[in-house]
Amino acid sequence: IHLGSAAVAVNFSLILKKGWFLTQIPFVVITLISAILLPLSIRSRKERERLEEKLENANERIADLVKLEERQRIARDLHDTLGQKLSLIGLKSDLARKLIYKDPEQARAELKSVQQTARTSLNEVRKIVSSMKGIRIKDEMSNIEQILEAAGIELIYDEKEAPKHISLLNENIVSMCIKEAVTNVVKHSDATVCKITIHQKSKEAIITVEDDGTFKGDYPPSQTKGHGLLGIRERLEFANGRLRIETKDGTKLIMSIPNDSAAKDKEGMK
Repeated sequence: IHLGSAAVAVNFSLILKKGWFLTQIPFVVITLISAILLPLSIRSRKERERLEEKLENANERIADLVKLEERQRIARDLHDTLGQKLSLIGLKSDLARKLIYKDPEQARAELKSVQQTARTSLNEVRKIVSSMKGIRIKDEMSNIEQILEAAGIELIYDEKEAPKHISLLNENIVSMCIKEAVTNVVKHSDATVCKITIHQKSKEAIITVEDDGTFKGDYPPSQTKGHGLLGIRERLEFANGRLRIETKDGTKLIMSIPNDSAAKDKEGMK
C-alpha cells in the first residue's frame, strides 16, 4: 500500500510538473528504499528471534545432557568402587561367620580385612562426593603433587596457572581427566617422572600428561580401552574435546578441549 500510494503520488507530481517536487525527489527515493527494505528487516528480526529460541532450547538440552552425563559418571564410579568392595565385604563376612568356631584366628583375620575394606570404601565415597562438587585444575594439581610424591614419582609441571578461556564445566572435566591419567601413571607405568603441561591456544587448551614408563595398553593406542583411557576419552568427547596417545619413549596423553567463547570475550573486554 505504501509503495503503491507513493508511486501514484510521484507520477501525479511528475505529470503536474511542480518545481518543488523535484527538490524532494532524494527524500522520496530514500523513503521508497526504506519501504522496500522494511519487509527484509522484519524477516531478519523474526529469523533472529527464531534462532534465539532454538539456541535457548539447545542450551536447555545441553544442561539436561550434562545432568545425564553426571548421573552416568556417578553410577559408573559407584559401580566400579562400591560394587566390588561391598561384594568382597559380604563374602568375607560369610567366611568369618563359618570360621568363627572352627578357626577363630582366621575368622578374626577375615573380620579385620572386612574392617579395612569398609574404611577404604568410605574413603572412596568421600572422593566421589568431592568430585561431584567440581574441582578446579589448580586444586587438583595440589592433590596430584601429593599422589606422585607418595608414589616416588617426580612431577614436572610447566604451567602454574589454569587455562583462562574454558568454562567451569570443562575445567572440571579436564581436572578429572588429569587425575585419571596420573592414576594410570602411578598404577600401571612403572615411571619415575611425570610431566604435565597446559598450553592455552586461540581456539583450544592443550593438556599433556607424559611419563617415562611403559605403556601397557592394547596397540594401536587409538583403539585402547584399558586403564581408564576410555573414561578420559568419553569425558573429553562430551565436551567436544579429543584424546591422542603417543607411546614412543614412554606414554604421552595429549588432551585438547575447546575454549569457551563467552569467557574469552569477557576476558577481552577487560
